[in-house]
Amino acid sequence: MLLSHTVAVVTGGGSGIGRAIAEVFAREGSTVVVADLHGDRAEAVASGIDQAGGTAMAVAADVSTPDGVAHVFARAEEVFGPVDIVVNNAGASMGNDLRAIEPDIWDRNFEIVLKSAYLCTRAALPGMIAQGKGSVLNIASVNGLMGLGEEAYSAAKAGMVNLTQNTAIRYGQHGVRANCIAPGTVETPIWAERVAANPNVFQELAAWYPLGRVGQPEDIANAALFLMSDAASWITGVVLPVDGGLTAGLFRMARELSPE
Repeated sequence: MLLSHTVAVVTGGGSGIGRAIAEVFAREGSTVVVADLHGDRAEAVASGIDQAGGTAMAVAADVSTPDGVAHVFARAEEVFGPVDIVVNNAGASMGNDLRAIEPDIWDRNFEIVLKSAYLCTRAALPGMIAQGKGSVLNIASVNGLMGLGEEAYSAAKAGMVNLTQNTAIRYGQHGVRANCIAPGTVETPIWAERVAANPNVFQELAAWYPLGRVGQPEDIANAALFLMSDAASWITGVVLPVDGGLTAGLFRMARELSPE
């Protein structure tokens, strides 16, 4: 197993990408702390892991707050011991177009996306430094690499990229690695309202992806597994797009520029 004898905290672990990461990590031997604002969702994921033969614990917490993060890490260390892996996946996208985004909505995007990553990384670092090892994974987005609207969310995701790089260079001397995944469109419950309004949204978006489909949560979870495993022991500070080729270029535009 690739993650045997590790303890992992996964934020936003109650659904979507976070759930898939928690389940894949557990199958590979990690003891998983499923942290989520919605305690019932976290409980469902942890229970499923336990029933499948893994070990997990649910913690209901708002990881955009210092108290919430302190609760998650206190419970993790109390029950399982030092944390080896942190996956900063908690996120939300609110607002689109700078003219329409009010300051409180801007701030809330940054709190949920970027501040939570800062708080959780900060909480995990002392234990990782003491052990001389540890891995941090930030789940950013292609929105943080290119202009795709949703300006508050996108700017917060871009901040995660730089936070990853600074964590990697500052704490590498202590055996701590920090990496980042930038997913493209992934079919998760967060899209429910969009799908209700347009049942064909994923098929329409798939046309922009060189691989011809949008992502599934397991696509991100499998990349996360590699980056957190010893197979990636000399990889730190990277931003890995897991995006079906979206950020490699715009082939639809290329076809128009050079029609066949």
